[in-house]
Amino acid sequence: MDTEKRFVDYYSALDAHPNFNAKRLEAAYRHLARMYHPDHPETADVTKFQATIEAYEVLRNAEKRAEYDGQYKQKMGARFHQASEDDEIDIDEKHAISDAEAQERILFYLYKRRREHAQEPGVVGYYLQELLECSDDLFEFYLWYLKAKGFISGTEQGTLAITIEGVDHVMSLSRAIEAETFLLPKHKSTEQ
Repeated sequence: MDTEKRFVDYYSALDAHPNFNAKRLEAAYRHLARMYHPDHPETADVTKFQATIEAYEVLRNAEKRAEYDGQYKQKMGARFHQASEDDEIDIDEKHAISDAEAQERILFYLYKRRREHAQEPGVVGYYLQELLECSDDLFEFYLWYLKAKGFISGTEQGTLAITIEGVDHVMSLSRAIEAETFLLPKHKSTEQ
């Protein structure tokens, strides 16, 4: 790592803590890469997208990360180990990630339904709840969020259907996921 370069806080760029393990770093990377990807119209930010990729390139590699952590500790001093991962925050982050995945499943299912049954795109909410195997309260939370964002709406028949905004969101997510597979750094083999 070039020590003459300006110091960049890669942990901050990934909204990560220095104690994060490789799995949590990757989750943070994927979340931000999707959010800031140029194909994601609501939150695209090329500068932050590039910073996210750069940070992950360094922190995902054990050797580069160890070297960077030395520089980080020197630069940040006592702040390096002051904060630790709080269990409550960890639980909330896990809930937020699983909630996002469940909401994406709802949207992808409703998208598929709209594509295959354009004249009758609605789905009974109970069926979606059974598909997700979640509680009434949690399902209501998902519906509240998706309706408030304008991604789904109720039909005249009392079913749920994806909206134009929801279709756009699904397409944007799909493009971001596809692009992400091309952008993820390849693991280099140590065998020769």
